[in-house]
Amino acid sequence: MAILASPIVDRRGTGPKTPEEGRRRSLVVEWLAHPQASFYLVLVPAVLLLALGVMMVLSASSVYAFVRYDDAYYFVKRQALFLVVGGVLAFVLSRRSPKQLKVVAWVLVLAALVLQLLTFTPLGFSNNGNTNWLRVGSISIGQPSELAKLGIVLWGADIFARKHKSLADPRHLLIPFLPVSLILIGLVALQSDLGTAMIMGALVLAALWYVGASWKVIGSILGAVGLAVAALVITTPYRMTRILGFFNQDLDPLGVNHQPIKAIFALASGGWWGLGLGASRQKWGGLVESHTDYMLAVIGEELGLVGTLVVLCLFLVLGYAGFRIAMRSDIRFCRYAAAGITSWFMIQALVNIAVVLRMMPVMGVPLPLLSYGVSALVANLMGLGVLLSCARQEPASRAYLRRRRRRAGRALVTTAGGRG
Repeated sequence: MAILASPIVDRRGTGPKTPEEGRRRSLVVEWLAHPQASFYLVLVPAVLLLALGVMMVLSASSVYAFVRYDDAYYFVKRQALFLVVGGVLAFVLSRRSPKQLKVVAWVLVLAALVLQLLTFTPLGFSNNGNTNWLRVGSISIGQPSELAKLGIVLWGADIFARKHKSLADPRHLLIPFLPVSLILIGLVALQSDLGTAMIMGALVLAALWYVGASWKVIGSILGAVGLAVAALVITTPYRMTRILGFFNQDLDPLGVNHQPIKAIFALASGGWWGLGLGASRQKWGGLVESHTDYMLAVIGEELGLVGTLVVLCLFLVLGYAGFRIAMRSDIRFCRYAAAGITSWFMIQALVNIAVVLRMMPVMGVPLPLLSYGVSALVANLMGLGVLLSCARQEPASRAYLRRRRRRAGRALVTTAGGRG
């Protein structure tokens, strides 16, 4: 009995130490081997992040919304409305085939190009220093660059899937993907939204790396982009002020450094468990962008380090699921699309977190799925829909869904026959 009850010794030092640990690990392995595991690994963390996002938008924006619009629920009502709109689009896209998604990719990139060009017409107007809004009558359309991100990823995935046999030739690798992407990125940069332009540039480099571009090609593009970004920063006074403020937090503490300092105060005051939901102090005028770019600071203040780590873990699970789909897919378009969408979420989340933690200069980039922003939310949800569609196209998932449809069909025929 003593021998049976003793811990199991793993000679390699990496296995389970007790029978219970072994059973738990086997259950996890068995669950991950389920044909639809990838689908739920995307769906569950995404739903949790979206639900937390709505809750935190209400908490972070209520004071500002009441002061500005005399309605504490102004922002959360808009977020909830477009969550429904984006959710419907996500559901529709999750049921589309790769062939249909390729058509969507072309529509998206063309729509993004047209909308970006329209911002330079009388329909365009500025908001927070960025000329990336459109007004048609009483309807305002903000930040079409969010649509451009998804367009670049999906359109690039289609282009690379079609040309996979000739991608070793730099001309086929770069044309037409790079020129079209640079046009979209250039239009965003001309709108004075350098942070979003840099995210889009990172997506272009990631897409090229995924399809096997050489380090020489990637290095050349990275060098050219670095010079362009440096020129844009040096020639723009407010961008230079942000860079100088990042290296010296004593510089202009009521101006360029006001938001970063207040974000650190918010995170520090949260402690382990936070001040409690709705109890943020910095949202009372300290963090003006608390419901957008600095959402994580309010989460850290109200839900503490534990709540912040839960958010980071949900993003890690989502990232794991996305790259898992890309690795398992036998359809090139799905492989490239899943990798691109996952990179979009992970890169943007990493940049936002780094800004909040004062590890990067202020970039004006929202936290995916959590921050307020109707255009960003709808684009994020559309990306999730495509990711879920790619999860359903995994070989094991396709076979599983076919078997389930056949069983449902046989059950329907049997039922109908029995009634007859």
